[in-house]
Order: sequence, then C-alpha cells, then structure tokens
Amino acid sequence: MLWKRKGNQNNGIEFDKENQKAVLRCSICNGEQVAGFKDIRTGKFQEVMVIRSGRDLDDFRQMYGLEDVPKEY
Repeated sequence: MLWKRKGNQNNGIEFDKENQKAVLRCSICNGEQVAGFKDIRTGKFQEVMVIRSGRDLDDFRQMYGLEDVPKEY
C-alpha cells in the first residue's frame, strides 16, 4: 500500500456551522467531486478533500459529524 488513510484527522480545517455549510462540488464535465465548506454569506468555497469513492465521502462525513452533504454543480 502506497498511501495510508489517516484516522479521524480534519487537515486543520475547522467547520463553522453558523457561517458555513458542507457541500460536495461536482463537475459536470469530468465527474470530479470535491468536499468542502461554502460560506453562507459570501459563497466562497473552502476545499477539504477530493472524493474518489463512497468511502471518501463517508470519511468526510465522519470527520465533521455530518449527516447529509448536498451536491452542487
């Protein structure tokens, strides 16, 4: 195995539930998915991780205690 999944680490990125919402940005062209947080007031997106599989999405949800992550195109 070349890469190891690191446990419950959040890459030092904090999630401000009052001012941000979790979203999954999806590309229509190539299908790439990126999980991150969108500022509710400014719309600025902060990338957290690339989602390559369902397991990656599950890890993202678990790291930040999320139930649902809506998709944006």
